[in-house]
Amino acid sequence: MKIVITANGDDLGSPVSLVFGRCSTFIFVDTETMAFEAVANPALSASGGAGIQAAQFVVERGAEAVLSGSVGPNAYGVFQAANVPVYLVGEGTVREAIEAYKAGKLQTAMEANTPAHTGLGRWTAGGGMGSGCGGKSRT
Repeated sequence: MKIVITANGDDLGSPVSLVFGRCSTFIFVDTETMAFEAVANPALSASGGAGIQAAQFVVERGAEAVLSGSVGPNAYGVFQAANVPVYLVGEGTVREAIEAYKAGKLQTAMEANTPAHTGLGRWTAGGGMGSGCGGKSRT
């Protein structure tokens, strides 16, 4: 089975990323052989719609399950439409997440577990860096 894990690195010893749409790397793993491929998240720097773009990318690459710390409503909708289950993982390594998945120890997400735009941090709506002074930048 081909699964994908959100990661902060490019190998099985890398930490799991607790965000989906703005994780740095997706690690695609064949759970039978443990062969893997690390791929940079093409939606990481998207100005908007990162969750949808990342989810479409993962589905197009053939992932049959997703392991991540959190998934927003837009990405979750893409996975739901493609019949790709999402499993929630906590801190740990990619290898540990795979082992937990194979042992049936991960909880299936029944809905998005984070609000939209969570991965943007301070850049969410209303949280921009504008100075409120006629468009001048803050120094």
